[in-house]
Amino acid sequence: MTNSTLITQLRTLLQLTNAEIQIARTRTTQARTDAVRLELTRNADNGLDRAAAIESALRDLGGLPGVVGPILGRTLALIKSVGEQAQPFDEALLGDLALEHQLLGRAKYVKALATAAEEKPVVALADRLITAHTATVEWLETVVAEEALGGPVALRRTPLQALAGGAVKLVNNPASWSAQGIDRAVDVARSTPRQLGALLGRGAHAGHIASKTLQASRDAALEAAEDVTRAEGANTIAEALHTARAASGIVDADELPIEDYDSLNVNQAVAAVRELDRPSDIRTVVAFEEAHKNRHGVVSAAQTHLASIAKDVIAVD
Repeated sequence: MTNSTLITQLRTLLQLTNAEIQIARTRTTQARTDAVRLELTRNADNGLDRAAAIESALRDLGGLPGVVGPILGRTLALIKSVGEQAQPFDEALLGDLALEHQLLGRAKYVKALATAAEEKPVVALADRLITAHTATVEWLETVVAEEALGGPVALRRTPLQALAGGAVKLVNNPASWSAQGIDRAVDVARSTPRQLGALLGRGAHAGHIASKTLQASRDAALEAAEDVTRAEGANTIAEALHTARAASGIVDADELPIEDYDSLNVNQAVAAVRELDRPSDIRTVVAFEEAHKNRHGVVSAAQTHLASIAKDVIAVD
């Protein structure tokens, strides 16, 4: 009975491990830095080793792994990766975390079953799986915390995930679409200089806005819109515009939380970034860096610094 249950659980672990491998490969395209990309590639390779070890254990127990299992695992991962493009980024990350928690929980269950059955090689395998999945759970928990803190996470959003995340925020924050808020936005648009007012006042005509934006400077238009709305007392709108500018890296260098940032070399920029303690400031610097010089050493250091902050928040060693 115990061996039968053990075989069933190992087969499930094999299926989930193949899903994990496929997801790790998919995530490499979203890696923000080379270090993260290398980590994900290594995780996929280690997953292949774990899958081979699970298959070997199944053979030793007389429960040969079916051909369908690995294919099913990869298929489920493919469906997940395609389906999550319509999900907000945080939901996709939480889905990855749920998979790792399931792998960890089943590995612990397998260890208990193998201990009861006195299958020492399987106990050793389970210990290996527990160590690997514990590390991955902690890494994903940190990435989720980075996302929650608003900083530059290890993984980039896809365009569809960014759009989905924005849509969810709008749905969950109907106050931002109150009649009063809309009226204020219209008033602000009416009070802008003629050219900018024409641009903002015809918000319903997406094609017109797109053509105007392409002809003019997007950076200047957003900065002017922020200045006008702030001058008119519409601080909520102004802050939203500033956040959009900061997230896109289109703030001016003198708006950054690091003085004379544009004149710093890589080592100086890295040292300055490590002094920041607000995730939003780190995000602003990373967005600016990626939009301008895009020095990988600076971006990587910023992401690592934010990960350290996130680990402190969620108490991960």
